[in-house]
Amino acid sequence: MERSAIRIALIGDHDPQVTAHQAIPVALGLVAEQLERDVQLKWLPTEQIHADTPLHAFDGFWCVPASPYKSEAGALRAIRFAREQQRPFLGTCGGFQHAVLEYSRNVLGWADAAHGETSPESGRALLTPLTCSLVEAVDRIHLVPGSLIAKAYETAEIHEGYRCRYGVNPQFTERLLSDQLQAVGHDSAGDLRAVELTGHRFFVATLFQPERAALKGQTPPLVRALIEACLEPR
Repeated sequence: MERSAIRIALIGDHDPQVTAHQAIPVALGLVAEQLERDVQLKWLPTEQIHADTPLHAFDGFWCVPASPYKSEAGALRAIRFAREQQRPFLGTCGGFQHAVLEYSRNVLGWADAAHGETSPESGRALLTPLTCSLVEAVDRIHLVPGSLIAKAYETAEIHEGYRCRYGVNPQFTERLLSDQLQAVGHDSAGDLRAVELTGHRFFVATLFQPERAALKGQTPPLVRALIEACLEPR
């Protein structure tokens, strides 16, 4: 019996000049080869994600770097679908930021939550400029034992690279992480760098870009974990 392909939706606006966008197909290809499975990817331009977009056709979702997206609403719609429908989800860099934004609006009810990059004057700017910009930076990250991300890496300490200027506003961190959304990764300064949802089969978001390892021929553990989650029965 022929095994069906794993279909992954890439939420974002493809730009061949973005390093992460170059790395993501390579990362998925490495995992497909290791698992001996057909993994198919499809870019979902954020402006084309509407109420009638057939999101049910995908096994998993990856909200990718390079925001601001052309349509914030489109990105949030796809993230919400993955969260509510228990579809495996990975958010990296801009994907982390928008996963947090979607959760704050639709779970916590913060209708005025905004991204400081596009709405800097907002009274509830959930994402604000980092104290130190993490553009082409590499840092040590401590993972919470037993978390999905720690299980994926099989260690409690990792080193990963960033290309990011915005993170969670410390003013809202405690309330943001008071329920289903859990902090699972902090950098060497103790700042939040990874979250995941309790009660979801696989919903992980990182401010760093683990996909970049694929450009060095290394399989990113989180990408493998995403695909493995897609292989599990719903």
